[in-house]
Amino acid sequence: MDDSRLEMREIGLKQIDVHTDTRDILAHGKTAAARTRPADLFIVDIDSHHVETEFWGEILERIEDPVYRENALAMMKSQGGLPYLYNSVPNLQSAGNRIPHQSSRREKTEEKGVHRDIVLTRRAMESIGTDYMIVFPTPLLGLADHPQVEMQVLLGRAYTRWVADTLLPHEPRMKTMCLLPITDPKAALQIVKDFGETDGVVGFVITGNNNKPVHHNDLMPVYAEIEARGLALAFHGGITWNNNQMRLVNRFIGMHALSFVMCNMVHLTNWVLNGMPERFPKLKVIWIESGLAWVPFMMQRLDNEYLMRVSEAPLLKRLPSEYIREMYFSNQPMERTDLDLVQSTFKAIRAETQLLYASDWPHWDFDLPGVIWDLPFLSEAAKRNILGMNAARLYNLDIPKNKKGSAG
Repeated sequence: MDDSRLEMREIGLKQIDVHTDTRDILAHGKTAAARTRPADLFIVDIDSHHVETEFWGEILERIEDPVYRENALAMMKSQGGLPYLYNSVPNLQSAGNRIPHQSSRREKTEEKGVHRDIVLTRRAMESIGTDYMIVFPTPLLGLADHPQVEMQVLLGRAYTRWVADTLLPHEPRMKTMCLLPITDPKAALQIVKDFGETDGVVGFVITGNNNKPVHHNDLMPVYAEIEARGLALAFHGGITWNNNQMRLVNRFIGMHALSFVMCNMVHLTNWVLNGMPERFPKLKVIWIESGLAWVPFMMQRLDNEYLMRVSEAPLLKRLPSEYIREMYFSNQPMERTDLDLVQSTFKAIRAETQLLYASDWPHWDFDLPGVIWDLPFLSEAAKRNILGMNAARLYNLDIPKNKKGSAG
């Protein structure tokens, strides 16, 4: 028996493979939660994922252009795989097949009359202990890198339609933020108009490494429409080796550490210095899956530069950091190696009101609610806010009667 299997046997873990039940993978976390956290704790997971390509045919059927739709289905039948997503980076997220549940979930589902994706999401919610899950795609988060702009639009709309038709009406605890193809501003605006009133849609998301600057004038009607509807706009970090700087990095761990953060650093810099918070003061902006360590750096760096060249950001009436503190951030993946730095970061971003819990399940680096609840420097009220109440206010979510949002 190799050392890894011996270690798992000694601590009571079973070998995990693509067939392992979600509830078994998360069983230890659920047991620990039952021992340490109150039963009335309200939890919202604002960033979880499903592997939408397990239902790829269902999505391709919803491509609105008949020529692209038939080509896609024919290619899927003859070639298999994802021929309409040929822009993807090497798939190393599975950590050498040691953590296989993010890339393929072949666990058995025996529930009748319920979509398999809903079954898997319910299992995750039950095991993690969440009351709502905001679900994002996985491979389709790379759509912003697709070389064909029309495919960004068509595939994004097809995926959103699939979620709106197949999942949201049948599980009210599942929510989503629609993919926003900002490379085509007119198409992005149409998506806001088409899906902005759909039950379960709580906002819109700009994904990863987008080639369109987020402050481009053509996008102003898009942001105005989202703001007018009272919905949220999120920026979701992503991985890529497809730019000049990332090509210099030779390890996945290095690319993963940098890429998820760099794309949001660029977007946030452009967003703030071009006065977007002044132009859209009621627009709720969220930064997802970049961790938190980068935010204090951005606050200090932008403040320092701004004070030396105020004329280059004429729309700003306050320091960049003051606008950033009014934005929302998700914790995942939360850097926790130095609790003093974590506490300073929480203070800098006003975490009690601006931080949102995210698991990033089923990705290999997912975080359970304990990453927040177990922090020794937080009050119970702050923990309850971060784990659920901040998201309830942001997304206008109902709190179940058996749950308590804040302490007291």
